[in-house]
Amino acid sequence: MDEQQWLAERFEEHRTRLRAVAYRMLGSLSEADDAVQDAWLRVSRADAREVENLAAWLTTIVARVSLNMLRSRKTRREQPLDVHVPDPIVDSTDGTDPEHEALLADSVGLALLVVLETLSPPERLAFVLHDMFAMPFEDIAPIVERSPDATRQLASRARRRVRGTAPLPDSDLTAQWEVVDAFLAASRNGDFDALISVLHPEVVLRADGGRTGPSREVRGAETVARGALMWSSQVKVTLHRALINGAAGVVSIRDGRPFSVGAFTVVGGKIVEFDILADPERLDRLDLTVFMD
Repeated sequence: MDEQQWLAERFEEHRTRLRAVAYRMLGSLSEADDAVQDAWLRVSRADAREVENLAAWLTTIVARVSLNMLRSRKTRREQPLDVHVPDPIVDSTDGTDPEHEALLADSVGLALLVVLETLSPPERLAFVLHDMFAMPFEDIAPIVERSPDATRQLASRARRRVRGTAPLPDSDLTAQWEVVDAFLAASRNGDFDALISVLHPEVVLRADGGRTGPSREVRGAETVARGALMWSSQVKVTLHRALINGAAGVVSIRDGRPFSVGAFTVVGGKIVEFDILADPERLDRLDLTVFMD
């Protein structure tokens, strides 16, 4: 076996983990795939004979590529009125696709990815690599061109933001479904009081309609409840239970096409966040065929 073939096989062995790193860095499945492919092009041109820790080396390359993508991306954060919902990982309720399991390790829900979007690129990289993949700060520092102590501070700031903002969802999926089913039934039946009973008083709803649809963020149980009732009465869709990043959610189908993907974050038996992706372009890139039978 020549060196190139050996390197290609080793890269494939690490591909799933590398994609998981890129997904946490970028919040986009398609960009994560692009980052991994770019990393392979760089790896294939490099001399790996002197590399002692191949896994760490590959992770570093993917992290550098992802960091460059974050820095060059014309993000929606430049337009404060826009709402951006990261790419969801969608599975049927029969179970999580094996290829998705590594992407979902550490309970990477959409609520967490939304918070990661608010971090600076160096903060996000330091937090992801250290807190999620246990990479030492000494190895992260050269990537962000900081000292290890400064890199530690980056991760610390990111950690405070995550702990202070990202809700920790209930782990019992059955309990999640009870809350989500009650929300959907109340919306369908036009029961305002029942809706209020399953919503946290400070619930946040984010809807990302992309370039062609409406995007908005609303807060407060009464506002979200009124919106849910209006939406349910005016928009005719077929709802399917789904696992969204491993948590209870829904995929809605309209006229035979995906209309939206909704992810619920349930904490203490109440819905604290409801993130909706309704961007037609991004929905077309998701494999939702199982919900359109």
